[in-house]
Amino acid sequence: MKRQNVRTLALIICTLSYLLIGAGVFDALESKQEKSHKGKLDYRKFQLMYKYNLTRFDFDQIERVVLFLKPHKAGVQWKFAGSFYFAITVITTIGYGHAAPSTDAGKAFCMGYALLGIPLTLVMFQSLGERINTFVRFLLHKAKKCIGLRRPEVSMANMVFIGFFSCISTLCLGAAAFSHYEGWSFFHAFYYCFITLTTIGFGDYVALQKDNTLQNDPHYVAFSFVYILMGLTVIGAFLNLVVLRFMTMNTEDERRDAEQRSLLSKDKHKALPPRRTDPPTPFAGGQDKRRGLKSVYAEVLHFQTVCSCLWYRSREKMVILPQDLSFTDALMEQGDVSPHHFFESSPSGCVCNPHRCSAISTVSADLRNISPFKLFSKRRSSV
Repeated sequence: MKRQNVRTLALIICTLSYLLIGAGVFDALESKQEKSHKGKLDYRKFQLMYKYNLTRFDFDQIERVVLFLKPHKAGVQWKFAGSFYFAITVITTIGYGHAAPSTDAGKAFCMGYALLGIPLTLVMFQSLGERINTFVRFLLHKAKKCIGLRRPEVSMANMVFIGFFSCISTLCLGAAAFSHYEGWSFFHAFYYCFITLTTIGFGDYVALQKDNTLQNDPHYVAFSFVYILMGLTVIGAFLNLVVLRFMTMNTEDERRDAEQRSLLSKDKHKALPPRRTDPPTPFAGGQDKRRGLKSVYAEVLHFQTVCSCLWYRSREKMVILPQDLSFTDALMEQGDVSPHHFFESSPSGCVCNPHRCSAISTVSADLRNISPFKLFSKRRSSV
């Protein structure tokens, strides 16, 4: 089975297992509290109905009015500041739910606005995060060189540590600010920042929703907008560093497999012997003799074994070797070397002319005793 299929199957199993574990833990933590809270609310509802002599229909009407009035407790939501806040929650997919368009025209525009805005925002945050990672890597490399480290290269572990530290610092800074402005505890403010910057956006905690803050405190409003956008950029940089590397693993494996298949097909095509109708006759003429020498010596040089005379001669003449042409072929094509001068046996073990050769070839020892007549009469298929 391919690695991509195994990885995908493993991710599916891990995700389903993670969902089952999460469901079990949330059930254990929240179920009992939910049942107790619902019992208290039902008892309080019965007390109110008895105290004010309300029917169930009257109480349901009051409950509906209270729910509709809840978004308006924070003041006007659809002036420019509130609309800008809502637009941020739409294109960043936070979606608190604290405000929603009530007209059909507003709902239609919201769908089209999100359809174009969400991909644009995701690409923007990922691109900006990539630029931030490049800049941080450059700064860290310079810092390592300044303090005189022997290896100033920036590793993946260094970048992950810096990204994680940046995320935690951003969450803590926001938690301190919102705890001061909203009157929440530090833990609840940290929870709000985490839910916001991960774009979960439950809406149980929403900033800028009390005492007409959207109209009366522009400095706090500006800080909230800047914090959300900058925090999403930091989170995007961390996700670009860690998550996207794993997201592209299947694509990289597919590309690598395609390259390997292409190389194997090329090697197989090159390994096929040429079709000949008649056996080669080395002594029939100079042209056949030259072709036989070239084909045999090309097989030898196919194993990347080049003796020094061929190498330095090719460097002197600036011979540009095609992919399927050996050094001997190139030199013979230029007419600089003749087969008789090349293939003379010598005590040094090289099949080249002893006057031209300056080193022993790296060809296997089985080829050291090949004579010109053996080369003419038989082609070797292996070394």
